[in-house]
Amino acid sequence: MQQQQGPEYAGVRHILTAPHLERRTTPYIGEAEFDFVGLYSEAETMSGGEELLVRIAGDLWNANRDVGLWELVRRLDRANFERVLEALQLARGSFADQELAA
Repeated sequence: MQQQQGPEYAGVRHILTAPHLERRTTPYIGEAEFDFVGLYSEAETMSGGEELLVRIAGDLWNANRDVGLWELVRRLDRANFERVLEALQLARGSFADQELAA
């Protein structure tokens, strides 16, 4: 589990603060951590696409491996797909910087 904000935190937060999700997910976003037990419970009453975004955020944060790539390309609308791509770029942040330095 992450203890401080970093690139992964920024990526996960970017997904969870999508305009149509933010109202329902904000109570589960901490300063350095996310309450995924609460988020998954909240996601049970979300639409399929919204629930998928929560699962993607959880997978990015905890490396659960419970989201298939096929779900991103087949189940997300264009705006949510692009938001996930942006989140992945944010999460990759420090790793991309390391590659440039090598």
